[in-house]
Amino acid sequence: MCNAPVFFQTVNICVVLSPFLLTLYFKIRSAGFMSGQEIFVIIIVVLILFGAEKLPDLAKGFGKSMREFKKATDDIKREFDESTKEIRKDLNDVSQTIANDVTDFSENLTKEVNEVATDISKDINEVADNINKDVNEVSENIEKDLNEVSDDIKKDTDEIADNLNKQVNND
Repeated sequence: MCNAPVFFQTVNICVVLSPFLLTLYFKIRSAGFMSGQEIFVIIIVVLILFGAEKLPDLAKGFGKSMREFKKATDDIKREFDESTKEIRKDLNDVSQTIANDVTDFSENLTKEVNEVATDISKDINEVADNINKDVNEVSENIEKDLNEVSDDIKKDTDEIADNLNKQVNND
């Protein structure tokens, strides 16, 4: 016969112990370890409430409750991972797409900048060639004109010298 009150004898042991077991489980999980005094108090309370003959049933119920609780938490983790798996995949796909788009944009921009730079370089070389050509033409024309002027001046000076010599000889 159990020493526990009638209420505890009629109620399922697991139902009665569930809040207690959950509190105990979270205490152990959060604090790491329970002190010796806490364990001693828990053992005394269990012995007073249920008696020594119910202790194996309590331990069995406790173990079963802990397995079910662990199974439930594992199921929740698994469901969470499965439900977020597609979201993570979508995020990875979006980030990969963005990275590819940025890379493509960067490559296209680089290509266009290089094309524009090449066009500008060609235009600058063409303008420089035209300027050199025009300068050479002007230089040749000036040189030609100088030679003509120099020849004309030489002819005129020769003519003047001949005229002076003739006048000097005639006089």
